[in-house]
Amino acid sequence: MIKTMEEGFAQLKLPYSNEIEKKFIVYTELLKEWNKKINITSIEDDEEIYIKHFIDSVLLLNEDNINENKTIIDVGTGGGFPGLPLKIINNNYKLTLLDSLRKRIDFLSEVTKALELNDVKLIHGRAEDYGQNKEYRECYDICVSRAVAPLNVLSEYCIPFVRVGGYFAAFKSDNISQEISNSDNAIKKLGGKIKEIKEIYLPGTDIIRKIVIIEKIDTTKIKYPRKAGKPSKDPLK
Repeated sequence: MIKTMEEGFAQLKLPYSNEIEKKFIVYTELLKEWNKKINITSIEDDEEIYIKHFIDSVLLLNEDNINENKTIIDVGTGGGFPGLPLKIINNNYKLTLLDSLRKRIDFLSEVTKALELNDVKLIHGRAEDYGQNKEYRECYDICVSRAVAPLNVLSEYCIPFVRVGGYFAAFKSDNISQEISNSDNAIKKLGGKIKEIKEIYLPGTDIIRKIVIIEKIDTTKIKYPRKAGKPSKDPLK
């Protein structure tokens, strides 16, 4: 692990320490333990967990934003990716993890306690419901998501959480040109604008990760997000 994580972080010019390493080791062990009980990830090999979950999650960070003090919500967080690795690297973040499965939230509760992370809020619920909740709507500097959904659907889940001037970072695979084209109008309807598409090779692999950075330039109309299930059944066009 030392070699994989240390080299990966070095390539990304991110800080690495014994304390950070210990937290990721504990995280890995809990992930494998809980994965025997509930389906958190299909990736079970330690090396792959380090690369495809931990290092992949922190690709958003660089020398300019590594110490920023921001509020972040991770929508459809699953096993805590990318939110928890970002928090491990930058403890200044005030993090909210949202997932629709209670057992995954129970897992994340155990992880945050074991890693002694503060300023982490765990929410069991759907993005469509919490995106309409005044306590969470347009309250975050950053929304992140690695959830598997088309960008137009994911944008309706995520953009309502972001304050004007903040941004939504959608973690995507390499071939997304058609998906971007299909999402452009939906993103505009939600008050967003594609600012940048980061293209990064995942260290130690030939995998290209694309992160779509959507800036929130206007308030989201109150009708969005629509009721639970509607965004996926009838995606915005």
